[in-house]
Amino acid sequence: MTMTTTLEIITHETLSPLRHGFFTRKGGASSGIFAGLNCGHGSSDQSEAVAINRERVAEALGVSTGAMIGVHQFHSAEVVTVTGPLMAPMKADAMVTCEPGLALCVLTADCQPVLFADHDAGVIGAAHAGWRGTLDGILEATIDAMVALGARRSRIVAVIGPTISQRAYEVGPEFMERFLDEDPSWSRFFAGGPGDRVMFDLPAFGLYRLREAGIGNAEWTRHCTYSDPDRFFSYRRSVHRKEADYGRLISAIRL
Repeated sequence: MTMTTTLEIITHETLSPLRHGFFTRKGGASSGIFAGLNCGHGSSDQSEAVAINRERVAEALGVSTGAMIGVHQFHSAEVVTVTGPLMAPMKADAMVTCEPGLALCVLTADCQPVLFADHDAGVIGAAHAGWRGTLDGILEATIDAMVALGARRSRIVAVIGPTISQRAYEVGPEFMERFLDEDPSWSRFFAGGPGDRVMFDLPAFGLYRLREAGIGNAEWTRHCTYSDPDRFFSYRRSVHRKEADYGRLISAIRL
């Protein structure tokens, strides 16, 4: 039995046959509030456990841990074009590459992990897209960076992985105003909540931005991180439970 047999990896036919996956929290070495496959070095989890978890992910992807490329995510619209292993994580929220053997990885805990591919051109991308990054254009910036590597916009496909769904994403009126200031028609991504609160549909907004960018296909796996604690870490759920920290899910794609 290999280490990877206990992992749960969500894949999508749109990205196949490329090796990829939205990894759930199952099959990891972490314990306590991080129980399972916590891949976030930025958490207060034991570094040894995180290292073991990342080794299991690398094995599942068929790469070395050194070929698993990630960035220091900070809710931006910054994209890095990767040509080889990074000496240290760069500040960005997305990566693109056309180099075989590299796995592009993003960490999330409610934000959208988005994996991209142009199969014909051999160009892939991965983005961390929370509400701020999506609003500021991280998805479009990732597509532009792929095109710069030879991808064709109409051939690019993208899949949004497990993210917080509308029924779990309660926000205030000032949050909604930021969106309506950009485009009043975006009110359709909000529904009424308790009192003056509203419920935001992050994955629907992500799909809208991807499709408006003119790519070939965009899908969501339809998994909600907040609502399924056995399978997914969730920042918002950890806050509501008054937990000291939270685990990070990893999503990855490789050529």
